[in-house]
Amino acid sequence: MWTSAWRALLVGAHVFVVFSLAGCGATLQPADYAAEQPKLDLKSYFNGTVDAWGVFQDRNGKVVKRFTVVMDCTWEGDTGTLDEHFTYSDGTKQRRIWTLKKIGDNRYTGTASDVIGEATGSTGGNAFNWRYTLALPVDGSTYHVSFDDWMFMMDDKVMLNRAVMSKFGFRLGEVTLSFRKRES
Repeated sequence: MWTSAWRALLVGAHVFVVFSLAGCGATLQPADYAAEQPKLDLKSYFNGTVDAWGVFQDRNGKVVKRFTVVMDCTWEGDTGTLDEHFTYSDGTKQRRIWTLKKIGDNRYTGTASDVIGEATGSTGGNAFNWRYTLALPVDGSTYHVSFDDWMFMMDDKVMLNRAVMSKFGFRLGEVTLSFRKRES
């Protein structure tokens, strides 16, 4: 009953699905960007004042928050402090102070008062990948959400940032930021 054309189509579809699912496990690493320029040096870029503009989009892509950030950044040896001052479009303000530590070639850890445990990250070429769990207050409750945060150096002053936020593996939304380092 099945013609050879139908069998070929079904076999082709099966092979496509198997290879598509096999690719789902592939995870990008900062080393994939090792040859990209300009090279991102966290100690150099996050030193001084950095301004940022961002949006949070829900899982449907709707922008639900806009904000600006002024970051005062300093380093002592291999320990950096990023003092972030957020101002949201509704007028609310928030502050987060990150403490970053360089722990090896291209590897970093970080802590902040609303980060659960320790953030881990690494650089490669123009990229930095940062993963952490944030205690996020929403309507009187606090949720622990995972962030997969990617930053890409565009030139010596501009960096772009895209962070995917998830809970139990389900994508909740995305944060997009544009950073600009002030002249010294």
